[in-house]
Amino acid sequence: MKFNSARIWPYAIGGSIVMVFGFCVATVVITSSANIQESNAYMSSYHVADDEANDHINNRIAFDKKYRVEYVSFPMKETGSEIGYRVTDVNSNVIKNAKIKIHVSRPETHEFDQKMDNPEFKNGVYLFSNVKFPKQGLWDVIAKIEVDEFSRFQNVKVDTRNTNSYEY
Repeated sequence: MKFNSARIWPYAIGGSIVMVFGFCVATVVITSSANIQESNAYMSSYHVADDEANDHINNRIAFDKKYRVEYVSFPMKETGSEIGYRVTDVNSNVIKNAKIKIHVSRPETHEFDQKMDNPEFKNGVYLFSNVKFPKQGLWDVIAKIEVDEFSRFQNVKVDTRNTNSYEY
């Protein structure tokens, strides 16, 4: 049998197309079965957060013109920790009618998520008590603060291994 290089190219091109299509199907099948965690930015799915991103930015700008939010850090323990927020106006007067909700989660999983609202107001601080951090390490604390018609989100990373917290 004589090898004819002119006849092999159509088979090679057809085989390559079938192989690429097979890789595409395999990628879709494998990724659809993967355990992918959705983002919890703005206490919503990433689709909603993406659709409403400009509204959240504009709300934060309007909020920051009238009010200030300060994360009050307490030592983080695995059980029984406290998370606090101080809300003041631009003249440093304490705001007593703010509504605050928090969402505490690990960056890599939603297994330990906690949602809390109705904090205790004590000494000018909105205080969430008995917050549990069942795993050591880094945690995301996302707060939604509302005063009258103004609202904003504050995202803080806390670490149970040290006392530092970082706003992002």
